[in-house]
Amino acid sequence: MKQSKWILCPVCKNKTRVQIREDTELKNFPLYCPKCKQESLIDAKELHITVIKEPDAKTQSR
Repeated sequence: MKQSKWILCPVCKNKTRVQIREDTELKNFPLYCPKCKQESLIDAKELHITVIKEPDAKTQSR
């Protein structure tokens, strides 16, 4: 039987509504946390989850 686990929010560390199995692969997945109402981009492969850090928007100078 394949192992599965719940994805935890990288911000508040609570359980989200998404569950993955060990054969699941996610790339640039927008993970939403209903508790802290934050959205994070993640990659997942073989139950290993990596948070993708997006660069902040830079202000344009004239």
